Amino acid sequence: MTSPATATPAIRVSDLVKRYDSRPPVDALRGLSLEVARGECFGLLGPNGAGKTTTVEILEGLLPPTSGTVELLGLSWRESAGELRERIGVSLQETRLSDKLTVAETIHLFRSFYRRGIEPDAALDLVGLLGKKAARVGRVSGGERQRLAVATAIVGWPELVFLDEPTTGLDPQSRRQIWDIIDALRRAGHTVVLTTHYMDEAEKLCDRLAIVDAGRVIAEGSPASLVLSLGGPHLIEVSATRDDGEELPLERLAAIPAVETATRRGGVAFLATASPHHALPAVVAAAEGQGYELTRLVTRQASLDDVFVRLSGRHLTDPREPA
Repeated sequence: MTSPATATPAIRVSDLVKRYDSRPPVDALRGLSLEVARGECFGLLGPNGAGKTTTVEILEGLLPPTSGTVELLGLSWRESAGELRERIGVSLQETRLSDKLTVAETIHLFRSFYRRGIEPDAALDLVGLLGKKAARVGRVSGGERQRLAVATAIVGWPELVFLDEPTTGLDPQSRRQIWDIIDALRRAGHTVVLTTHYMDEAEKLCDRLAIVDAGRVIAEGSPASLVLSLGGPHLIEVSATRDDGEELPLERLAAIPAVETATRRGGVAFLATASPHHALPAVVAAAEGQGYELTRLVTRQASLDDVFVRLSGRHLTDPREPA
C-alpha cells in the first residue's frame, strides 16, 4: 500500500508566473504548470531564455513568484522554509566556491549546514574527488569544480536535488562523469530536477521531461513518448524539384502508406515513419516517377529537437525571440 508521503508528488507547480518590472515589463514565466513524481529524474529542456533557470530558482526558494502555487514534498516555502532547506539540495548554474579553501574544507563547510546527511568523504567519493581532498578549489579543473558543486548539493543527502545546467561548458569526459553521478542519485532513490539544453543529456538521464519555451510548458512526457508524438522514431528528409523549380508536392509524400506525418520547412520535407525501409523506396518512386530530381534524401533517428521544432517552429539551439 502506498504511503501518503510517497503518493504526494515531489513537486507540484500550478500557473506559475514571474514578471520583472522592467521597461517594458518582461514575463519570464507565463502560467507554467508541472508535476514531478518522487524518485524520478525530471528534466526541464529548452533553449536559453526559455524560463528554465527562473523556474528552478523559484522552486529552490531563491526567487518569489509573481503568482501561482509551488509545493515541494507537500510543503510550501511560505510556511515551511526551514524544513525545506533541510530536505533539498541545490547546484546552481554558476556555483561560486572559495578558491582558497581546500576541497575537504569546502565539503565540510557545506555538511555543517545540515543536521543530517552523509560523511563529507562519502560525498567526495560519490563524485570521484576523494583523491583531491587536499587540493585548493582554485587549483582544480572546471570539471572537478562542477563535481564539487554537485557534492555540496548532496552532502545533506536530500530527498530532492536541483541541478541547473550542470554540464554547460564541460568537456565530453567531464560531462559523462556528471551523468554517472546523476544516475547514481536516481538509483539511490533521490528525486532529481535537471535543467539542460542538451538533447542527448535529456534523452540519456531523464525519466520524464518538460519542454519549456517562452515561459510555458509546451510538451511533457518521457523522451521516447515525445519523440513518438512526431508519428514515428525515424525521419526522412527529402528535397526533390523539377527543372522549372517546382517542388514535389507534400501531399504526395504524405500519401505514402509508411509515412505517418509530413511537414515542410525551408524546402525540405520531413517524413516521420516507423518503417524507413518501406518508406524510402516509395519516396524515390514518388519523386522519379513524376519527373522530380532528388537533391536530398536522408534518413535518421528523430530527436527531441525535432519535437521542439514541430511545436515552436525553431530549433533548441536558436536564440529566443524577444518577448
